Amino acid sequence: MPQAAAFDLVQSLLPEAEKPASVSSIRVSELISALSYALDLTEGRPMGHSVRSCLIGMRIGEELHLGPGPQADLYYTLLLKDAGCSSNSSRLYHILNADDIRAKGDLKTTDWTKVGWESLHYAITHVATSMPFPERVWRLIQVAATQQRDSCELVKIRCERGSSIARKLGFSEAVATGIHSLDEHWNGRGYPDGQLKRQIPLASNLANLAQTLEVFWAARGPQAAIEAAEARSGRWFDPQLVKAAVSLAKRSTLWSELASDDLLPKVMAQEPEDRRLTATESTIDSICLAFAEIIDAKTPFTYQHSNGVADAAVLIAKGLGVDHQGVKRLQRAALLHDIGKLGVSNAILEKPGKLTGEEFTQVRKHPYYTYEILKRIPAFADFGIDAASHHERLDGKGYWRGLTGDQMPLPSRILAVADVFDALKAKRPYRDALPLEKVFSIMQEDTPHALDWPCLAALMESKRAVGDSVAAEPAAVAV
Repeated sequence: MPQAAAFDLVQSLLPEAEKPASVSSIRVSELISALSYALDLTEGRPMGHSVRSCLIGMRIGEELHLGPGPQADLYYTLLLKDAGCSSNSSRLYHILNADDIRAKGDLKTTDWTKVGWESLHYAITHVATSMPFPERVWRLIQVAATQQRDSCELVKIRCERGSSIARKLGFSEAVATGIHSLDEHWNGRGYPDGQLKRQIPLASNLANLAQTLEVFWAARGPQAAIEAAEARSGRWFDPQLVKAAVSLAKRSTLWSELASDDLLPKVMAQEPEDRRLTATESTIDSICLAFAEIIDAKTPFTYQHSNGVADAAVLIAKGLGVDHQGVKRLQRAALLHDIGKLGVSNAILEKPGKLTGEEFTQVRKHPYYTYEILKRIPAFADFGIDAASHHERLDGKGYWRGLTGDQMPLPSRILAVADVFDALKAKRPYRDALPLEKVFSIMQEDTPHALDWPCLAALMESKRAVGDSVAAEPAAVAV
């Protein structure tokens, strides 16, 4: 099947809701809401946690009669509260020597500020779980000795990165500080600055309450959620915020429609009408770049990987004569191609040895998660399927779907080549970075049966044009 025909076939199979939307009709809230599903994966929460937290938080804000400005700041604080979550994943993994995603997810239902069985049980079940018993005991002692310092460091990394991303996206300083102070507690014993009571921005304390309510609602039900909030009232949360939440719960409005399968329209409706932001082409590019930064912050071994894949994909596309709009779509697809990897533990991503079968199964899921996240954005539907195909191979031995060459349109082929190229030239836990000539030598061995030769040839030619040294060009092979 010709490449263009295969691409048209894939597009025709997409539901109407996933067809591309015109830029003039895209709202910033639509993009951020959908992409927040990826942040949920990193935090060990079921996808939809952030948007459900947003619904809860905005309802409490309405109960408090917040004005349009504070409501808008609260809205984006809630959606972007976890923007810095990936930046401390590697550090957490190295502190615990265990699965960072599971550790983050279970911490949400643990009151770690109280000394007792709850905190002890968390440590026993999450620290060095795969180590021999004597080494594990020693690691538990070490973690306990540095717990306060490490907790503050982890929160600081996350909060500073999250607020920085909010500023880069052009949100107000109130949104940036709302994200920065998310983990401050009403009694002054939170992090990173130990702010006390009214020193904490309202949006921060409200977002912290909203996410706590959502976590307990999802894990243990509405009554347990209210009980958790009341138990932490005056310690974690402003008692007036808890009182407002309890009032809403009694009137059965706090949890309304949280179990819906179609949450995005409901969340978008919560954005104050006179503060709604329409996305421009520049805004979309900024959001893609910001989330590429979030993705690559997951581990030091993927630093700048998304941008590297985007740069390589653009070189290939231009070398093959792809038009301007096609190049732009490819660039965005490349920036977001690994967004599903936010759901893979750093215990796997940074493992120096060979992965087990179960671990590789987890890795193979990340393109599927990429598709599941991007398909929620109509404006991204024309490249989501290609972004999720970056590990497919022409011989059908790739993943996640095992596509063959006639099922891979040109954008998918370009991204597959660009991803391998950047991965080979970067340092990895199990090897050093490879020189360019070695990279191309390895890639040539995978053409034409696995990687597309015209795409690789275009990349080699582009690198040669800018003076990079490459291996000798092989004879052209038609695929």
